[in-house]
Amino acid sequence: MSYKDLQIWQISRELSVEIHQMTLKELPRFEAYEEASQIRRSMKSVRSNIVEGYGRRRYKQDFIRFLTYAHASCDETIDHLEMLHETESLKNNILFERLQSRLNQLGGKLNRFITSVENQHNNQLNEDPSTYNE
Repeated sequence: MSYKDLQIWQISRELSVEIHQMTLKELPRFEAYEEASQIRRSMKSVRSNIVEGYGRRRYKQDFIRFLTYAHASCDETIDHLEMLHETESLKNNILFERLQSRLNQLGGKLNRFITSVENQHNNQLNEDPSTYNE
């Protein structure tokens, strides 16, 4: 099993690519070094913290700490997305709603996965995606 098998990593990978593309195609140029840079970094942080936590999965508290960082970065990404929409830098309402929905879905899955790790860690990690699906 690899971190690439985790549904939370797969979703965060897809979202990091989508958000990167959104910042290049949908936002005004003046946002390139401001909010666009911030949202790209926070989304990449979700993905990276899942990977780093998985690498430390034998140590329950480390694993949970990095998953918690990933969850916090997901919340940060939602906030950056909302800021872009509120300031009308992101005018595509359909894209905004889709990204917001997917980020909220990822946040829920991260929360359920953290709970699963807390409950199942000692004997065998419960990485079956069906245990933390909606």
